[in-house]
Amino acid sequence: MRTAPGAVAGCGFLAVDSGGSGLRVVVGAADGRGPLGRRASREPVRTGARGIDPGHLLEQLVPMARSLTEETGVGEIGTVVVGAAGMATLGDALRAELPAGLGRELGARKVALAADAVTAYAGALGPRAGAVVAAGTGLIAIGTDLAHWRRADGWGHLLGDCGSGAWIGRAGLEAALRAHDGRQDGSALLLARAEERFGPAAGLPGALYPRTDRPAVLASFAPEVAACADGDPVARGILRAAAGHMADSAAAVCPPLGTPRIAVTGGLLKLGDPLVVPLGEELEKRLPHARRVAAEGDPLDGSVRIATDLAADSLTLPGDERLLCVTTVRGG
Repeated sequence: MRTAPGAVAGCGFLAVDSGGSGLRVVVGAADGRGPLGRRASREPVRTGARGIDPGHLLEQLVPMARSLTEETGVGEIGTVVVGAAGMATLGDALRAELPAGLGRELGARKVALAADAVTAYAGALGPRAGAVVAAGTGLIAIGTDLAHWRRADGWGHLLGDCGSGAWIGRAGLEAALRAHDGRQDGSALLLARAEERFGPAAGLPGALYPRTDRPAVLASFAPEVAACADGDPVARGILRAAAGHMADSAAAVCPPLGTPRIAVTGGLLKLGDPLVVPLGEELEKRLPHARRVAAEGDPLDGSVRIATDLAADSLTLPGDERLLCVTTVRGG
């Protein structure tokens, strides 16, 4: 195998972030030099009756991994970490089949399968006690005292994800329809924004209900709610309620002792001060003993951090059957 300039052949790691927008992959050296090469695919891994499809993940991942090992000069992949959206509830087939597949195709000897909330945590806080709220289209909170994991919400837009982009967007559209009907607590400003974006209000059910991407469509209206917050008490109240839900989830998972750290990650923070300011106030109210910090990195950074520690036998994040499962592959 040709060794790339500046690279040293030897045992390396593969770190993966699998989400709704596709795969992001990093190959790195296990000697502490970290990431050496990256690839990405915009094709999300399929889900079906068995949950996340391990065959489809391998079909995409193996060619990228082989290309990266050739490019970087990493001699072999000894450690693989896969962080995947839906792992906690849809990962049974992955846990049953992926480690052996990675051993067979790439020679991996240690495989960690992690929920994306765990890789978000590792990217944001590293091996420290605390809590992370991952807020985008959906919302989940996860915390650890470094002995056990606790999670809150992440139940999807029909049953939960309270305070998420989909939740804010739906609340904004509900307020718009109240105004359309002449009911109390409606927002004429949000009604105007909704009709500008989706057409006549009476057509909203037909425009939304048949969509398979309803959470994303609902979340697309969240920036409109934030844009109206300065001049509209209804929009402002929606964002205050969202901040309260986010803080409630953080409080449910945050260690009660010491001075744990709290970080909030995800695209929802792009809504800016209309959400971020009340969120800070609500976190302070519910968790006065915790220290609010900026996230150090994203879920792919978390996969890299877990992979580096696992390769060095220094992983201190707690294991969990559904949230962070480490397997030694026999014959890898």
